[in-house]
Amino acid sequence: SIAILLYLVQKFKTPDHWYPSDLQKRARVDEYLSWQHTNIRMKGSKLFLSKVLLPLITGQPLPPEKLEFATEELNVALKQFEEKFLQDKPFIAGSEISLADLVAVVELMQPVCAGYDLFEERPKLKEWRRRVEEAVGKQLFQEAHEDIMNAKNL
Repeated sequence: SIAILLYLVQKFKTPDHWYPSDLQKRARVDEYLSWQHTNIRMKGSKLFLSKVLLPLITGQPLPPEKLEFATEELNVALKQFEEKFLQDKPFIAGSEISLADLVAVVELMQPVCAGYDLFEERPKLKEWRRRVEEAVGKQLFQEAHEDIMNAKNL
């Protein structure tokens, strides 16, 4: 999906903030896009699978200790995300939204959809999510997450 996003950004000459021409900002976007695969994506997806899909398939909830372990792993990645990538900036690459922010918010919404509100006790992360949602448009944001938000009700 990352390769497709990069292709689309270049093919359709999207506004520069999505994939900045400034090499330092672009490197920041690339750094996050590489890091997230084994961190936010892997840990967030693991929690989603553990809380929603596996119980749906097996008919039984996962043991609490396994859910706790998956949650702890995600919490470590979230702390790294806040400290390394968000720091004190509005968005990952600086003052404007980029592909890195879109990819990040999509991955972080999976655990939220599984019933783990990871934004609740993280004000920095919560404000970042609000800015991302505002930048893409609240209605589009909600529409994009509509199906997955209902996954826990299957």
